[in-house]
Amino acid sequence: MTAFTRSFHLRPLGIVGGAAAAAALESGAGQRLAGGRLAYTACGIFLISEGEDGAGKLETARVLPLAETISWADREGDATAAAMHDWLKRVSVSPPPFAGLALDCPAGSLPLIMGIVNVTPDSFSDGGDHADSASAIAHGIEMWEAGADILDVGGESTRPGADPVAVEEELERITPVVRGLAERGARISIDTRHAAVMVAALEAGAQVINDVSALTHDPESLGVAAKSGAPVILMHMQGEPRTMQDDPRYGFAPTEIYEYLSARIEVCAAAGIDGANILVDPGVGFGKSFDHNVDILSCLSLFHGLGCGILVGVSRKRFLASLSRDEAPKDRLPGSLAAALAAVDQGVQMLRVHDVAETRQALSVWDALNPVP
Repeated sequence: MTAFTRSFHLRPLGIVGGAAAAAALESGAGQRLAGGRLAYTACGIFLISEGEDGAGKLETARVLPLAETISWADREGDATAAAMHDWLKRVSVSPPPFAGLALDCPAGSLPLIMGIVNVTPDSFSDGGDHADSASAIAHGIEMWEAGADILDVGGESTRPGADPVAVEEELERITPVVRGLAERGARISIDTRHAAVMVAALEAGAQVINDVSALTHDPESLGVAAKSGAPVILMHMQGEPRTMQDDPRYGFAPTEIYEYLSARIEVCAAAGIDGANILVDPGVGFGKSFDHNVDILSCLSLFHGLGCGILVGVSRKRFLASLSRDEAPKDRLPGSLAAALAAVDQGVQMLRVHDVAETRQALSVWDALNPVP
Protein backbone atom coordinates (compact mmCIF):
# COMPACT_ATOMS: atom_id res chain seq x y z
CA MET A 1 0.00 0.00 0.00
CA THR A 2 1.30 3.50 -0.74
CA ALA A 3 0.56 6.76 1.03
CA PHE A 4 2.28 9.68 -0.68
CA THR A 5 6.06 9.11 -0.56
CA ARG A 6 5.99 6.51 2.15
CA SER A 7 4.50 3.02 2.25
CA PHE A 8 2.56 1.42 5.04
CA HIS A 9 1.41 -2.06 5.93
CA LEU A 10 -1.41 -3.06 8.22
CA ARG A 11 -1.80 -6.18 10.29
CA PRO A 12 -4.80 -7.29 12.34
CA LEU A 13 -4.20 -7.20 16.10
CA GLY A 14 -6.28 -7.55 19.23
CA ILE A 15 -7.26 -10.98 17.93
CA VAL A 16 -9.75 -12.78 20.16
CA GLY A 17 -11.88 -15.90 20.04
CA GLY A 18 -14.92 -17.41 21.74
CA ALA A 19 -17.06 -15.11 23.87
CA ALA A 20 -14.68 -12.18 23.38
CA ALA A 21 -14.98 -12.53 19.61
CA ALA A 22 -18.77 -12.70 19.84
CA ALA A 23 -18.87 -9.54 21.96
CA ALA A 24 -16.52 -7.65 19.63
CA LEU A 25 -18.57 -8.59 16.58
CA GLU A 26 -21.86 -7.70 18.24
CA SER A 27 -20.62 -4.31 19.46
CA GLY A 28 -18.94 -3.42 16.18
CA ALA A 29 -15.56 -3.10 17.88
CA GLY A 30 -14.15 -5.92 15.77
CA GLN A 31 -14.49 -7.79 12.51
CA ARG A 32 -14.07 -11.43 11.63
CA LEU A 33 -10.51 -12.35 10.74
CA ALA A 34 -10.50 -13.96 7.29
CA GLY A 35 -14.17 -14.85 7.72
CA GLY A 36 -13.32 -17.32 10.48
CA ARG A 37 -14.06 -17.76 14.14
CA LEU A 38 -11.54 -15.20 15.39
CA ALA A 39 -12.16 -11.45 15.47
CA TYR A 40 -9.65 -8.61 15.32
CA THR A 41 -10.24 -5.38 17.20
CA ALA A 42 -7.10 -3.36 16.43
CA CYS A 43 -4.53 -2.76 13.71
CA GLY A 44 -0.79 -2.53 13.71
CA ILE A 45 0.51 0.11 11.31
CA PHE A 46 4.00 -0.42 9.93
CA LEU A 47 5.42 2.71 8.29
CA ILE A 48 8.18 1.73 5.87
CA SER A 49 10.83 3.95 4.31
CA GLU A 50 13.28 2.94 1.62
CA GLY A 51 16.85 2.44 2.80
CA GLU A 52 20.01 3.31 0.89
CA ASP A 53 20.22 -0.28 -0.33
CA GLY A 54 16.68 -0.12 -1.69
CA ALA A 55 15.25 -2.37 1.01
CA GLY A 56 12.21 -1.27 2.96
CA LYS A 57 13.21 -0.23 6.48
CA LEU A 58 10.76 -0.26 9.36
CA GLU A 59 10.43 3.40 10.29
CA THR A 60 7.84 3.12 13.02
CA ALA A 61 5.03 0.89 14.21
CA ARG A 62 1.77 1.97 15.82
CA VAL A 63 -1.20 0.09 17.25
CA LEU A 64 -4.68 1.61 17.15
CA PRO A 65 -8.18 0.28 17.79
CA LEU A 66 -9.90 -0.67 14.55
CA ALA A 67 -12.17 2.40 14.42
CA GLU A 68 -9.24 4.73 15.11
CA THR A 69 -7.21 3.08 12.36
CA ILE A 70 -9.96 3.80 9.88
CA SER A 71 -10.11 7.42 11.09
CA TRP A 72 -6.31 7.69 10.76
CA ALA A 73 -6.50 6.46 7.16
CA ASP A 74 -9.26 8.92 6.32
CA ARG A 75 -7.17 11.80 7.69
CA GLU A 76 -4.16 10.72 5.61
CA GLY A 77 -6.05 11.41 2.39
CA ASP A 78 -8.05 9.69 -0.34
CA ALA A 79 -5.32 7.28 -1.47
CA THR A 80 -4.65 5.99 2.03
CA ALA A 81 -8.37 5.79 2.84
CA ALA A 82 -9.06 3.78 -0.31
CA ALA A 83 -6.14 1.43 0.45
CA MET A 84 -7.43 0.98 4.00
CA HIS A 85 -10.92 0.03 2.91
CA ASP A 86 -9.59 -2.38 0.27
CA TRP A 87 -7.47 -3.98 2.98
CA LEU A 88 -10.48 -4.34 5.27
CA LYS A 89 -12.31 -6.28 2.59
CA ARG A 90 -9.41 -8.66 2.01
CA VAL A 91 -8.70 -9.26 5.69
CA SER A 92 -12.28 -9.68 6.86
CA VAL A 93 -13.68 -11.92 4.14
CA SER A 94 -12.99 -15.64 3.97
CA PRO A 95 -10.62 -16.80 1.24
CA PRO A 96 -12.23 -19.22 -1.22
CA PRO A 97 -11.92 -22.97 -0.61
CA PHE A 98 -8.51 -24.40 -1.47
CA ALA A 99 -8.30 -27.84 -3.08
CA GLY A 100 -11.83 -28.52 -1.91
CA LEU A 101 -11.02 -27.53 1.68
CA ALA A 102 -12.94 -24.69 3.31
CA LEU A 103 -10.77 -21.93 4.77
CA ASP A 104 -13.41 -20.07 6.79
CA CYS A 105 -13.40 -22.33 9.85
CA PRO A 106 -17.18 -22.88 9.76
CA ALA A 107 -17.65 -25.43 12.53
CA GLY A 108 -14.44 -26.70 14.01
CA SER A 109 -13.01 -28.15 10.80
CA LEU A 110 -10.01 -25.86 10.78
CA PRO A 111 -7.11 -25.28 11.08
CA LEU A 112 -6.09 -27.76 8.43
CA ILE A 113 -3.13 -30.11 8.74
CA MET A 114 -0.66 -30.96 5.98
CA GLY A 115 1.35 -34.07 6.79
CA ILE A 116 4.95 -34.22 5.55
CA VAL A 117 5.96 -37.31 3.55
CA ASN A 118 9.67 -37.02 2.71
CA VAL A 119 10.87 -39.66 0.27
CA THR A 120 14.49 -38.60 0.73
CA PRO A 121 17.70 -39.85 2.31
CA ASP A 122 18.77 -36.41 3.59
CA SER A 123 15.87 -34.30 4.86
CA PHE A 124 16.83 -32.44 8.04
CA SER A 125 14.48 -34.31 10.38
CA ASP A 126 13.42 -37.65 8.93
CA GLY A 127 15.82 -38.17 6.04
CA GLY A 128 16.06 -41.88 5.25
CA ASP A 129 13.16 -42.87 7.52
CA HIS A 130 10.83 -43.39 4.57
CA ALA A 131 13.16 -43.41 1.60
CA ASP A 132 11.59 -46.49 0.00
CA SER A 133 8.13 -46.37 -1.56
CA ALA A 134 6.43 -48.92 0.66
CA SER A 135 7.58 -47.22 3.86
CA ALA A 136 6.62 -43.77 2.56
CA ILE A 137 3.14 -44.96 1.55
CA ALA A 138 2.59 -46.64 4.90
CA HIS A 139 3.74 -43.48 6.70
CA GLY A 140 1.44 -41.34 4.58
CA ILE A 141 -1.57 -43.54 5.28
CA GLU A 142 -0.78 -43.43 8.99
CA MET A 143 -0.81 -39.63 8.81
CA TRP A 144 -4.01 -39.60 6.77
CA GLU A 145 -5.78 -41.81 9.28
CA ALA A 146 -4.46 -39.65 12.13
CA GLY A 147 -6.29 -36.65 10.72
CA ALA A 148 -4.16 -35.03 8.01
CA ASP A 149 -6.21 -33.06 5.49
CA ILE A 150 -3.53 -33.27 2.83
CA LEU A 151 -0.23 -35.15 2.42
CA ASP A 152 2.79 -33.28 1.05
CA VAL A 153 5.08 -35.67 -0.85
CA GLY A 154 8.62 -34.50 -1.59
CA GLY A 155 11.58 -36.18 -3.24
CA GLU A 156 14.21 -33.45 -2.92
CA SER A 157 15.48 -32.15 0.41
CA THR A 158 15.38 -28.37 0.69
CA ARG A 159 17.07 -28.25 4.10
CA PRO A 160 19.82 -25.62 4.52
CA GLY A 161 22.93 -26.73 2.65
CA ALA A 162 21.16 -29.39 0.60
CA ASP A 163 22.48 -30.18 -2.88
CA PRO A 164 20.05 -30.29 -5.80
CA VAL A 165 18.62 -33.64 -6.90
CA ALA A 166 18.42 -34.68 -10.55
CA VAL A 167 14.88 -34.54 -11.89
CA GLU A 168 15.05 -38.20 -12.93
CA GLU A 169 15.93 -39.27 -9.40
CA GLU A 170 13.21 -37.08 -7.90
CA LEU A 171 10.68 -38.66 -10.25
CA GLU A 172 11.78 -42.17 -9.27
CA ARG A 173 11.29 -41.29 -5.61
CA ILE A 174 7.90 -39.59 -5.69
CA THR A 175 5.90 -41.17 -8.52
CA PRO A 176 5.09 -44.53 -6.90
CA VAL A 177 4.39 -42.85 -3.57
CA VAL A 178 1.99 -40.31 -5.03
CA ARG A 179 0.22 -43.02 -7.00
CA GLY A 180 0.03 -45.36 -4.02
CA LEU A 181 -1.41 -42.70 -1.71
CA ALA A 182 -3.85 -41.44 -4.34
CA GLU A 183 -5.15 -44.97 -4.91
CA ARG A 184 -5.92 -45.12 -1.20
CA GLY A 185 -7.99 -41.96 -1.35
CA ALA A 186 -5.58 -39.43 0.15
CA ARG A 187 -5.46 -35.80 -0.94
CA ILE A 188 -1.90 -35.07 -2.06
CA SER A 189 0.32 -32.09 -2.77
CA ILE A 190 3.64 -32.42 -4.55
CA ASP A 191 6.55 -30.59 -2.94
CA THR A 192 8.82 -29.76 -5.86
CA ARG A 193 10.60 -26.97 -7.72
CA HIS A 194 10.63 -28.80 -11.05
CA ALA A 195 8.00 -28.58 -13.77
CA ALA A 196 8.54 -32.15 -14.99
CA VAL A 197 7.97 -33.47 -11.48
CA MET A 198 4.82 -31.37 -11.15
CA VAL A 199 3.44 -32.87 -14.36
CA ALA A 200 4.26 -36.45 -13.39
CA ALA A 201 2.87 -36.06 -9.87
CA LEU A 202 -0.39 -34.55 -11.10
CA GLU A 203 -0.75 -37.41 -13.59
CA ALA A 204 -0.13 -39.89 -10.75
CA GLY A 205 -2.91 -38.38 -8.61
CA ALA A 206 -1.55 -35.31 -6.82
CA GLN A 207 -3.96 -32.40 -6.65
CA VAL A 208 -1.83 -29.50 -5.38
CA ILE A 209 1.56 -28.00 -6.31
CA ASN A 210 3.70 -26.83 -3.37
CA ASP A 211 6.77 -24.96 -4.62
CA VAL A 212 9.34 -23.53 -2.17
CA SER A 213 10.50 -21.18 -4.95
CA ALA A 214 7.00 -19.78 -5.60
CA LEU A 215 7.18 -21.03 -9.22
CA THR A 216 10.45 -19.21 -9.98
CA HIS A 217 13.07 -22.00 -10.01
CA ASP A 218 11.97 -23.72 -13.22
CA PRO A 219 10.95 -21.39 -16.06
CA GLU A 220 8.32 -23.89 -17.17
CA SER A 221 6.64 -24.32 -13.80
CA LEU A 222 4.39 -21.26 -14.05
CA GLY A 223 2.96 -22.50 -17.33
CA VAL A 224 2.51 -26.01 -15.98
CA ALA A 225 0.60 -24.71 -12.97
CA ALA A 226 -1.61 -22.48 -15.09
CA LYS A 227 -2.38 -25.17 -17.65
CA SER A 228 -3.13 -27.81 -15.05
CA GLY A 229 -5.54 -25.66 -13.07
CA ALA A 230 -4.12 -27.21 -9.90
CA PRO A 231 -4.09 -25.20 -6.68
CA VAL A 232 -0.62 -23.88 -5.84
CA ILE A 233 1.24 -22.97 -2.66
CA LEU A 234 3.67 -20.09 -3.10
CA MET A 235 6.47 -20.02 -0.54
CA HIS A 236 9.04 -17.31 0.07
CA MET A 237 12.70 -18.34 0.09
CA GLN A 238 15.67 -15.97 -0.02
CA GLY A 239 18.30 -17.61 -2.21
CA GLU A 240 18.35 -21.36 -2.78
CA PRO A 241 18.66 -24.27 -0.32
CA ARG A 242 22.39 -24.84 -0.66
CA THR A 243 23.33 -21.29 0.36
CA MET A 244 20.17 -19.69 1.78
CA GLN A 245 21.41 -19.64 5.39
CA ASP A 246 24.85 -18.19 4.63
CA ASP A 247 23.92 -14.57 5.43
CA PRO A 248 20.22 -13.79 4.91
CA ARG A 249 19.41 -10.09 5.06
CA TYR A 250 16.21 -8.04 5.04
CA GLY A 251 15.15 -4.49 5.70
CA PHE A 252 12.16 -5.71 7.72
CA ALA A 253 11.51 -9.37 6.95
CA PRO A 254 7.69 -9.57 7.36
CA THR A 255 6.84 -6.68 5.05
CA GLU A 256 9.56 -7.57 2.55
CA ILE A 257 8.20 -11.12 2.33
CA TYR A 258 4.67 -9.73 2.03
CA GLU A 259 5.71 -7.62 -0.96
CA TYR A 260 7.42 -10.59 -2.59
CA LEU A 261 4.38 -12.84 -2.22
CA SER A 262 2.09 -10.07 -3.44
CA ALA A 263 4.21 -9.73 -6.58
CA ARG A 264 4.19 -13.50 -7.14
CA ILE A 265 0.39 -13.55 -6.85
CA GLU A 266 0.23 -10.88 -9.55
CA VAL A 267 2.56 -12.89 -11.80
CA CYS A 268 0.42 -15.98 -11.30
CA ALA A 269 -2.74 -14.04 -12.13
CA ALA A 270 -1.15 -12.72 -15.32
CA ALA A 271 -0.25 -16.30 -16.28
CA GLY A 272 -3.85 -17.42 -15.85
CA ILE A 273 -3.76 -18.93 -12.36
CA ASP A 274 -6.99 -18.20 -10.52
CA GLY A 275 -6.44 -16.33 -7.26
CA ALA A 276 -8.80 -18.81 -5.61
CA ASN A 277 -6.17 -21.47 -6.31
CA ILE A 278 -3.36 -19.80 -4.35
CA LEU A 279 -2.16 -20.33 -0.78
CA VAL A 280 0.85 -18.43 0.60
CA ASP A 281 3.64 -19.56 2.91
CA PRO A 282 6.12 -17.02 4.38
CA GLY A 283 8.80 -19.73 4.45
CA VAL A 284 9.96 -19.88 8.05
CA GLY A 285 13.57 -21.07 8.07
CA PHE A 286 14.17 -20.62 4.34
CA GLY A 287 16.82 -17.92 4.03
CA LYS A 288 16.02 -16.43 7.44
CA SER A 289 18.02 -15.88 10.59
CA PHE A 290 16.71 -16.62 14.07
CA ASP A 291 15.53 -13.01 14.45
CA HIS A 292 13.87 -13.04 11.04
CA ASN A 293 11.92 -16.17 11.97
CA VAL A 294 10.75 -14.63 15.24
CA ASP A 295 9.67 -11.44 13.45
CA ILE A 296 7.73 -13.44 10.87
CA LEU A 297 5.95 -15.57 13.47
CA SER A 298 5.08 -12.45 15.43
CA CYS A 299 3.54 -10.85 12.34
CA LEU A 300 1.74 -13.75 10.64
CA SER A 301 -1.59 -11.92 10.69
CA LEU A 302 -0.01 -9.42 8.28
CA PHE A 303 -0.32 -11.95 5.45
CA HIS A 304 -4.13 -11.98 5.59
CA GLY A 305 -3.84 -8.74 3.64
CA LEU A 306 -2.92 -10.79 0.58
CA GLY A 307 -6.46 -12.18 0.48
CA CYS A 308 -5.24 -15.80 0.37
CA GLY A 309 -5.18 -18.62 2.84
CA ILE A 310 -1.94 -18.89 4.83
CA LEU A 311 0.15 -22.03 5.35
CA VAL A 312 2.92 -22.09 7.95
CA GLY A 313 5.58 -24.75 8.42
CA VAL A 314 7.43 -24.56 11.74
CA SER A 315 7.62 -28.27 12.54
CA ARG A 316 10.94 -29.37 14.10
CA LYS A 317 12.84 -26.40 12.65
CA ARG A 318 16.23 -25.30 13.92
CA PHE A 319 15.15 -22.01 15.47
CA LEU A 320 13.00 -23.95 17.97
CA ALA A 321 16.10 -25.63 19.37
CA SER A 322 17.84 -22.25 19.51
CA LEU A 323 15.14 -21.12 21.92
CA SER A 324 15.64 -24.15 24.13
CA ARG A 325 18.48 -26.62 24.70
CA ASP A 326 19.63 -27.29 21.15
CA GLU A 327 17.49 -30.42 20.88
CA ALA A 328 17.72 -32.77 17.90
CA PRO A 329 14.94 -32.41 15.29
CA LYS A 330 12.83 -35.29 16.58
CA ASP A 331 12.94 -33.83 20.10
CA ARG A 332 11.38 -30.52 19.04
CA LEU A 333 7.71 -31.51 19.23
CA PRO A 334 6.79 -29.27 22.20
CA GLY A 335 8.28 -26.22 20.50
CA SER A 336 6.64 -27.19 17.21
CA LEU A 337 3.22 -27.33 18.86
CA ALA A 338 3.75 -24.04 20.68
CA ALA A 339 4.74 -22.26 17.48
CA ALA A 340 1.87 -23.87 15.56
CA LEU A 341 -0.71 -22.73 18.11
CA ALA A 342 0.76 -19.22 18.07
CA ALA A 343 0.21 -19.24 14.30
CA VAL A 344 -3.35 -20.48 14.68
CA ASP A 345 -4.02 -17.68 17.17
CA GLN A 346 -3.28 -15.30 14.28
CA GLY A 347 -5.77 -16.97 11.96
CA VAL A 348 -3.41 -19.19 9.96
CA GLN A 349 -5.49 -21.76 8.10
CA MET A 350 -3.04 -24.61 7.44
CA LEU A 351 -0.08 -26.12 9.29
CA ARG A 352 2.60 -28.25 7.62
CA VAL A 353 3.78 -30.79 10.21
CA HIS A 354 5.68 -34.01 10.82
CA ASP A 355 3.57 -35.03 13.82
CA VAL A 356 -0.04 -35.19 12.67
CA ALA A 357 -1.69 -36.99 15.60
CA GLU A 358 -0.04 -34.75 18.18
CA THR A 359 -0.93 -31.60 16.24
CA ARG A 360 -4.52 -32.75 15.83
CA GLN A 361 -4.77 -33.27 19.59
CA ALA A 362 -3.39 -29.80 20.29
CA LEU A 363 -5.81 -28.25 17.81
CA SER A 364 -8.72 -30.09 19.41
CA VAL A 365 -7.96 -28.28 22.67
CA TRP A 366 -7.62 -24.95 20.82
CA ASP A 367 -10.92 -25.67 19.06
CA ALA A 368 -12.76 -26.21 22.35
CA LEU A 369 -11.40 -22.95 23.76
CA ASN A 370 -12.32 -20.93 20.66
CA PRO A 371 -15.89 -21.90 19.69
CA VAL A 372 -17.43 -20.37 16.59
CA PRO A 373 -19.12 -17.11 17.70
